[in-house]
Amino acid sequence: MPATTGERTTGSRLAWLDVLRGVAALCVVFDHAGSFLPGRISAAVNQWFNPGEYGVFVFFLISGYIVPASLERKGSVRTFWVSRIFRLYPLYLLAVGLALVLYAVHAGALNSEGSDPVKSVLSQMLMMSNVLAGQNLPNVVWSLSYEMIFYLVLTALFMARIHRRSSRYALGFAVAAVAIGGLLPQAYFTNNVANPRVIALVADMVVLTGLAFAVALRGVPRFLGAVLAALVGLTLLAFNGTWLSPWEALSILALMFTGTMLYRAVQGQYPWRAAIAVAVTVLGLAIVSGLWHEGGGFYGPWQRSWIITFLLAGLTFGTGLALRNVRWPRFLTWLGLISYSVYLLHPALLEVYGHLAWTSAHYSLWPQLLVLASFLAILIAVCSLTYLFVERPMQDVGRRLARRLDARFGPDRPPGRVLAVPAPALAGPAHSDG
Repeated sequence: MPATTGERTTGSRLAWLDVLRGVAALCVVFDHAGSFLPGRISAAVNQWFNPGEYGVFVFFLISGYIVPASLERKGSVRTFWVSRIFRLYPLYLLAVGLALVLYAVHAGALNSEGSDPVKSVLSQMLMMSNVLAGQNLPNVVWSLSYEMIFYLVLTALFMARIHRRSSRYALGFAVAAVAIGGLLPQAYFTNNVANPRVIALVADMVVLTGLAFAVALRGVPRFLGAVLAALVGLTLLAFNGTWLSPWEALSILALMFTGTMLYRAVQGQYPWRAAIAVAVTVLGLAIVSGLWHEGGGFYGPWQRSWIITFLLAGLTFGTGLALRNVRWPRFLTWLGLISYSVYLLHPALLEVYGHLAWTSAHYSLWPQLLVLASFLAILIAVCSLTYLFVERPMQDVGRRLARRLDARFGPDRPPGRVLAVPAPALAGPAHSDG
């Protein structure tokens, strides 16, 4: 579920985030490439933890660490959203387009999205398919729904000048995951409204209108617009998630704000002792919420996997944070730069591989590993090209457009004092920053 910053300074103070993003993306690929893996290897891994969820949880922590910092550094809601659009949408549209092409040549599926194209477009338009009854095309974009909701909430908090209380928000969402995460309904609006298109259409229009107010207007209207868009996002997260339970959705927001809090500790804005205590508490509450609300007791294969997956994601991020001043090999940081492409495009390449006779045959261990190695080599090569010729150029376009808008309409600064974030602290790419 990654996105990139576009700040190309591999080897900088944030190169460790590149390494984490690369590892996380490869774990998601590993989870989805099960048919090309030796059964004993995938079984040995999956009996202990879920590599796909682990990778996505690491991405969420990274997003929380870097996205708010980017918004604060820019100090501009307009610039933030322009950069978001040009960082996320070009590759997202490419991934959707590839899925459509593969479907047209009978080499892929649309996850039933072709049965109602209007609803599909409405649910996918704002990357919020997982809370608007969409089927996630491609299948990995479910995580972008929660990224977008995080952006909406962050924008409202920034406009209200209460965005620095990250530890409170992390604890608040974690407590909510335990207290009410099992009581909230799934897909409530979708299941109780005759036409799901109406829900998607209304949600899209309200969010777009709220963002337009937040970006283009001044004073109270822009603040109300940001709050309205955030409330719609939170309402959909709490009441209209599809296959992700409310307790897990709330835990995801808790993870993101935990990442933000740790960023503030690194910047000297929050005491380290309190930050560590809050981070441990949030991880503990998220684990408890899963054990409590998922049912089936407190010990079993799923429970063991959930505990290890969540703890491992937290430990991975903590280790990266502790080693943030280490100089990493360029190959590892390059994997981080292309991680958004790896994340979004690997399902399409898996579809292609699945239709090739030589990849679907049953081989012994070493030929299977060679098939997997060829898949990874091709994937990295393709994603390097999409990063160089799609992601990076469009990020540059977004920056130029933001500068032109500032020159035309003046700097977009909310009322009140915004604490500046030193630019060098944000010099590296991250999972989905600005």
